[in-house]
Amino acid sequence: MLGGVAPKFVSPGYDGMPDRIVLLPGGHMAFVEVKAPCKVPRPLQEARHRMLRKLGFKVYVLDDERQIGGMLDEVKRDM
Repeated sequence: MLGGVAPKFVSPGYDGMPDRIVLLPGGHMAFVEVKAPCKVPRPLQEARHRMLRKLGFKVYVLDDERQIGGMLDEVKRDM
């Protein structure tokens, strides 16, 4: 366990933002878009992801729960 949380991220009036914000000890954070298997983000979601990445945030799109461990490892390592 990494001891973090991943609350649902709600942004009223600002559609297309990722579904979750991942917060790990030590100030590590990332945004996560959760999709059904083989589904991709909508164009507005892609635009929001680009905006967040341009601001320096990590943004992940996960469509399989097996991707969670690798994503968490990368967030913890890269911050």
